[in-house]
Amino acid sequence: MTAPRRVVIAAFPGVELLDVTGPAEVFSIASRLLGPDKPGYRVEVAAAAAGELHTSGGIRLVADVALEAVGDGVDTLLVAGAMDLSAGRVEAVVDPVVADWLTRAVPGTRRVAGLCAGAHLLAAAGMLDGLSATTHWLTAEQLAADYPSVAVDPDPIFVRAGRVWTCAGVTAVLDLALAMVAQDHGQALALDTARAMVMYLKRPGGQSQFSVPLSLQAPADDRIDGLRLWIQDHLAEDLPVQVLADQLHLSVRHFSRLFRSRAGRTPSDYLEAVRLEAARRLLEESDRTLPGIAADTGLGSVETLHRVFRNRLGTTPAEYRRRFRSPDATASPAA
Repeated sequence: MTAPRRVVIAAFPGVELLDVTGPAEVFSIASRLLGPDKPGYRVEVAAAAAGELHTSGGIRLVADVALEAVGDGVDTLLVAGAMDLSAGRVEAVVDPVVADWLTRAVPGTRRVAGLCAGAHLLAAAGMLDGLSATTHWLTAEQLAADYPSVAVDPDPIFVRAGRVWTCAGVTAVLDLALAMVAQDHGQALALDTARAMVMYLKRPGGQSQFSVPLSLQAPADDRIDGLRLWIQDHLAEDLPVQVLADQLHLSVRHFSRLFRSRAGRTPSDYLEAVRLEAARRLLEESDRTLPGIAADTGLGSVETLHRVFRNRLGTTPAEYRRRFRSPDATASPAA
């Protein structure tokens, strides 16, 4: 029987727990579903030294092997990450031991991935130069600023650039591992693994990692956050800037300036993005027709729906539905 694929997860003190245990569980379940007669995966955790390793949540792991003793024969190398949340800011942690080891350890590996903020470690080792990559949306700006040669896209769940993969934050590590299972053994096993983990959906890499309203919350004040909730409840209505300004009892000029300073975008741009997100959700989860979706989201017409999808996503509503439709959604009429 062919030997199982060797998967090494590089970790360090303070690492995010799920970055290590999430992919390990995906590969373990996939191996068990394959059965004892077919090669699955053998997962090892590597750190500066073998032995006990503290994670960001305080739970202790045990590293199977020291980084310098990993040696050859690694099929898939996953680099876990960590974020520093102290002092009211979020910064990716770049462990110098792991970053230095990566410059020497990677050449013979078939597949390499930066998990969540682990993308910053790949970038520090020069492995993302000239490539597209993603990471947790909270550290995407840092990645782009620190490594200008990396084409950072904060939106996708994961990005594959040749043999180098990167993924978004937290549960996105599960989606990346499932995609690797699909690459190695086919979609059927990946879907069976997702079902065994009671995952709602095995998400494709191009799906957005965060919602437009959530992206507004961090810099917003109470008035803007209240308006965000009001917009969600009145999305199907005509909402010119005057109507939005009236909700806060401000002039259009003052409101527009305040909104842009808090949200980093104009009210009309935000409104279109929210409507697009609502349309995407309906395409994924419902059997609503395109005219119905356009009406429900306030985009008005199918022509406008198509224009927004083309301009913002580079695709059509029908193609988006084919790619991202939930298997639990009922059959959709032709669109």
